[in-house]
Amino acid sequence: MVATPQAVWFGDQSPAEVEKLARDVVRDAGRDDAVPVFALYNVPGRDCANYSAGGAANTAEYQAWIDAVARGIGRGDAMVILEPDSLALLPADCGQDDAAGTKTAARYAEVNYAVDRLEPLPGTRVYLDTGHPGWHAVGSIVPRLIKGGVERASGFYTNASNYNADDANSWYGKLISSCIAHVDAGGDAADCPHQSAPRAETQAWIDAHVHVPASRMTHFVTDSSRNGRGPWVPPAGKYSDPQDWCNPPDRGLGARPTLRTGDPLQDARLWIKTPGESDGLCLRGTAGPEDPERGTVDPKAGDWFPQQALELVRYAEPPLLPGDQGSGSAASNTP
Repeated sequence: MVATPQAVWFGDQSPAEVEKLARDVVRDAGRDDAVPVFALYNVPGRDCANYSAGGAANTAEYQAWIDAVARGIGRGDAMVILEPDSLALLPADCGQDDAAGTKTAARYAEVNYAVDRLEPLPGTRVYLDTGHPGWHAVGSIVPRLIKGGVERASGFYTNASNYNADDANSWYGKLISSCIAHVDAGGDAADCPHQSAPRAETQAWIDAHVHVPASRMTHFVTDSSRNGRGPWVPPAGKYSDPQDWCNPPDRGLGARPTLRTGDPLQDARLWIKTPGESDGLCLRGTAGPEDPERGTVDPKAGDWFPQQALELVRYAEPPLLPGDQGSGSAASNTP
């Protein structure tokens, strides 16, 4: 599992540290003829001060940090997963903003700055946050993507650190891309079909409203690191807050990273979330401190979780085989 290519996360380093680390990863990946994948996670107000709280202190500090990442990447090849939850979880979504929307406006400015600083690098492709198919409706996330600068980026990503199956992720990506094309042609995002609508009806809507080739549409990547068994369905009525995203039991590794997706809109399937790292202290609406589904105190977000790591290997789908490290040089897990 550890040998399979996966994203390299940066977020708590100083500008000098992140510049050096990014340069080292790009150099090492180049020696292996691989494309490094960076998950950048340092936006101010990160994770709405929840389990993965942190990030830069303000916009100026964040911009300096992004400048350092850009210097580290330089002219090398890289795929950038820009700020998970930055657009799907705005400050306004969690009651952290003022009436004027100051922090949310700053969030959009920060994401746009990162796009404009990183995407022009000769070998870099930047992808923006959509959350996952079980969260925002297509018509809800598309305006956020557009306001975040997706049309100046290489595209967007979905399912980062989540458990939705590949089919759901690919369909969600196709609908988002189609909705962006619809808006570009003068349409309203509110008219775009929801991802849960019948697929035949939705495809008919796409056929009627989207008239541009895939090469001119917005592309996407997906996270398959932990989705081999799909999302966890909590026992009905057992928990007041099941936290189905938080260290769900008996999940498995998903399909291996690849640049060969067979989908003209999907640039890659990646392992964005580091499998085996905890999602946080999951209490599921109880007083804790134990995770009632596991009977243990879960490690804090980002710490290694041996029990979960073993589950991911045991229930991997397709099964994890010796020497199986994906195809297409999709990522690097250089520390």
